[in-house]
Amino acid sequence: MNEKLIGRLEEKYERMVEIRRHLHQNPELSFQETETAAYIAQFYEDEDVEVETGVGGNGLRVTIDSGRPGRTLALRADFDALPIQEATGLPFASKNAGVMHACGHDAHTAYMMLLAETLIELKDEWKGRVVIIHQHAEETPPGGAIQMIEDGVLEGVDNVLGAHVMSNMETGKVFYREEEAQTGRAYFKLRIKGSGGHGSSPHLANDPIVAGAHFVSEVQTIVSRRLNPFESGVVTIGSFDGKGQFNIIKDEVTLEGDVRAMGDDTKQVIEKEIKRLSGGLEETFGVVNELEYKDDYPVLYNDPELTAKVAASIREAGIPGISSVERCGPQPPSEDFAYYTKELSSCFIYIGAAPEGEPYPHHHPKFNIDERSMLIAAQAIGSAALSYLME
Repeated sequence: MNEKLIGRLEEKYERMVEIRRHLHQNPELSFQETETAAYIAQFYEDEDVEVETGVGGNGLRVTIDSGRPGRTLALRADFDALPIQEATGLPFASKNAGVMHACGHDAHTAYMMLLAETLIELKDEWKGRVVIIHQHAEETPPGGAIQMIEDGVLEGVDNVLGAHVMSNMETGKVFYREEEAQTGRAYFKLRIKGSGGHGSSPHLANDPIVAGAHFVSEVQTIVSRRLNPFESGVVTIGSFDGKGQFNIIKDEVTLEGDVRAMGDDTKQVIEKEIKRLSGGLEETFGVVNELEYKDDYPVLYNDPELTAKVAASIREAGIPGISSVERCGPQPPSEDFAYYTKELSSCFIYIGAAPEGEPYPHHHPKFNIDERSMLIAAQAIGSAALSYLME
């Protein structure tokens, strides 16, 4: 049966490419993906499946029932784009100004649609159920995953599998990591209020830029002086809104920051220290602060036993396009698939997708992938799913 799945997906590759390019030309931002959701729903109209739309927002739950008792496995693919102006020069580049599929979610959706179609064709040969999760809004907290979970997308599901194409990993290779695999994330905004004045008379004002600059330096000591040396964390100040006239002291400035950590305990330490340092600015500089802190995506935790089985099943499948299945290091970006891993034993793997020439990172205006990675993703996740469903 695994040979059938691999062969049928190979036959569907050109359709997979067509779907990906259609999605790439017509991207939609998080929480606005109504046309994409409708396009996906239409794909399943004539299939023998149950389709639920509007799950948690714009998400879809597609249930494929073999009609025989067994476990229920969910397969997840996200479909939102990013607020980026595309600069790839591709003939199928985005038609929507300032919106781009710069993270591979178009590829995820395309491979999953054709994999779902293939599993439907083969459902007389496996047992249990498959739930396809077409998820909206992965890129924007609180994210589509938590919304779909709250709306019951995991009802009756035993485990969840997912995959991400990676432009920085060699095409033909599949990567996995058990336990903590991707960082958790938090966001904060700090508004520092002082009092404005003339640049020639700072003693008659209270400069919030000075206080803000001090905070930028201080937060870097959280990682170097407050975290256990064997724990990893990152604090980035990505925005410092202090623009104004060169000879005018501003009334207030706003800083925005990003926190990443490989452990939820580490995230809590960083949050505590950011709040402590923010409060200390008021005493040190006489300013007034407003701190907004949002702890959003948790650490993505891959169940060790399930991950080992997934890796073994892909190795044993004999997929022609896969040269190796390798254990990789933890990945710095965050991913809201982590919410599924908090609910159920789950596994998230990585599919090498480096294109020919210079590979650009995810979220770059020139991001692109080797489209054969979609076929590899479909065959890898499909093989793992069949192995699971036949146990």
